[in-house]
Amino acid sequence: MQKQQEIKMLKAFSDANSTSGFEGEFVKLFTDTVQDFADVKVDGMLNVYASKKDNQPGRPVIQLDAHSDAVGFITQAVRPNGMIKFVPLGGWVKYNIPALRVKIKNRAGEYVPGVVATKPPHFMTAAEKNNVPDVADMSIDVGSSSRAETINDYQIDTGCPIFVDVKCEYNEKSGLFFGKDFDDRFGAAAMADVLDNLKDEQTAFNVVAALSSQEEVGLRGAYVTARAVKPDVAIVLESCPADDTFTPEWLSQTGLKRGPMLRDMDTSFLPNPKFQQYACDLADKNNIPYTRSVRTGGGQDGAAIYYENGAPTIVIGIPVRYEHSPYCFSAYSDFKASVALTLAIIRDLTKEKLASFSQF
Repeated sequence: MQKQQEIKMLKAFSDANSTSGFEGEFVKLFTDTVQDFADVKVDGMLNVYASKKDNQPGRPVIQLDAHSDAVGFITQAVRPNGMIKFVPLGGWVKYNIPALRVKIKNRAGEYVPGVVATKPPHFMTAAEKNNVPDVADMSIDVGSSSRAETINDYQIDTGCPIFVDVKCEYNEKSGLFFGKDFDDRFGAAAMADVLDNLKDEQTAFNVVAALSSQEEVGLRGAYVTARAVKPDVAIVLESCPADDTFTPEWLSQTGLKRGPMLRDMDTSFLPNPKFQQYACDLADKNNIPYTRSVRTGGGQDGAAIYYENGAPTIVIGIPVRYEHSPYCFSAYSDFKASVALTLAIIRDLTKEKLASFSQF
């Protein structure tokens, strides 16, 4: 893709409404994006399987992975005053939720704007001013004045999904995107870009790009895709939290404009060490910037894919500042470097090199 096409795609992917269990809008956008250069199937969990069009029977398989969901919320109940009691989908911290603009998909399939209600400071006690309420005590206001109005007129009730409502922007001068849901829309965009770059190109491996659902609530879709694809090797294209604004320089391992992050550890995952080193050596050979990280928190689809059948797996992460919040920064250059490294691996990998990953 040309740069302007990539920017348009990244902005559209970010703006799509898709949270865990309600990925349909983004699934359609992704399938429309890749259908010209991939054979696409969608299962009942809304996992997408985009197979490179000239895959051949009998060849080993590289599974690419990105996930389609982002953190969001779901309606639990409507309070007597018409306010909406909600439950998080995915890993929110309560400090990022008050005064958040949202949109709720109602029973008619329409999007209703709302806000996570906050009491004006004029009415707060001293204790309230210095504390953030628990999520269970928060409410979303859509402008209703009663439970009956919210349910009957706004058509919002238990089970309606709730999405962050922020538009993505791109600053050409800084090369930065600002928006929501970069985790993992930028990984999905990288996967689409890889498929586009490989169209009409012969590769030693079959390539299957799996867009998995429900990652934010337990890596659920990736277990299913790994079982279906049965990869011989896997590359997870994840958007990963940057630490460059709050960590000492000597300890910072994921920062904007430093290239993708190759993850050596998180709470769910340790990569195949030989595959990890091979990726680093290949990045050095091709002058692709990258960092390596050891994390004491977090998890991602690589764990599910690796657990399912032991296929050597690595994670290529696109750095995102303020992940799992309504407002994120990410760099176009890091997106491009992630695509470049993934393509370098697919084009360089052979059966013999793959076999070496399992030797000791």
